Amino acid sequence: MLLTRLVRWLVRLPRHGVQLISTLLINSYFFAGTLKAIPCWGFNCYACPAASFACPIGSLQHFAIIRAIPFYVLGVIGLAGALWGRMSCGWLCPFGFLQDLLYRVRVRKWRLGIGRAGHLRYLMLIVLVGIIPLLTREPWFCKLCPAGMLEGGIPVVLTQPSLREMIGALYAVKFIILAGFLGWMLVTPRPFCRYICPLGAFWSPFNRHSVVRLEVDLQRCTRCQRCQRVCTADIPVYETPNAAACIRCLECVRQCPEGALHLEGES
Repeated sequence: MLLTRLVRWLVRLPRHGVQLISTLLINSYFFAGTLKAIPCWGFNCYACPAASFACPIGSLQHFAIIRAIPFYVLGVIGLAGALWGRMSCGWLCPFGFLQDLLYRVRVRKWRLGIGRAGHLRYLMLIVLVGIIPLLTREPWFCKLCPAGMLEGGIPVVLTQPSLREMIGALYAVKFIILAGFLGWMLVTPRPFCRYICPLGAFWSPFNRHSVVRLEVDLQRCTRCQRCQRVCTADIPVYETPNAAACIRCLECVRQCPEGALHLEGES
């Protein structure tokens, strides 16, 4: 299949290079006037002065506020899920790229499993993105979003001095949330993706049913757990290759010493 061949070619490229290009394209500034109505395949704030696309989570909240069904938004982000599950998280998401970069800083690390805490991201999607905006007519996830603060809140205030007088308690709370996550990103791989991200929650169920999936050659697999050690979500990939928490970074495929992990349908 063409898509599988494309992903097979993609896995040979430096992933951080692809993430950098994606981040620059999503925040290319010059295309903001023509593309801003299209939700991007990643977590990126619409309020960022350089953003060329809409934030999919912000778009979902908008439709919850006006009490309309977001067919178009669901179609755009649902297409990504149907094609390759959460692979956009691992390869295209600007906020995911930031987390990967910060985790490379040499400080003492905390290796945390996901467990039931990973279900919190589903709660964020249903309650904070859906129910609360629907009832309050306010985009409450955006009001607390650390990516929104980093990409929108801080740059806008820095570039527009007249807005500084409007800074209040909510801005301070949002800044504290951002600072907490930035510190957490230094010591734990992708904490926002693993426990909070509602976009990742939306894509998670697609992992088992998308066109692009992983499979394990059980005859080759020695259960050395190398795949789990390199996995940002600490998944035993040899047991659950298409787990909901998997961001499809494909590091397990790259680093399996026996070549037991590969894309489904790949010879």
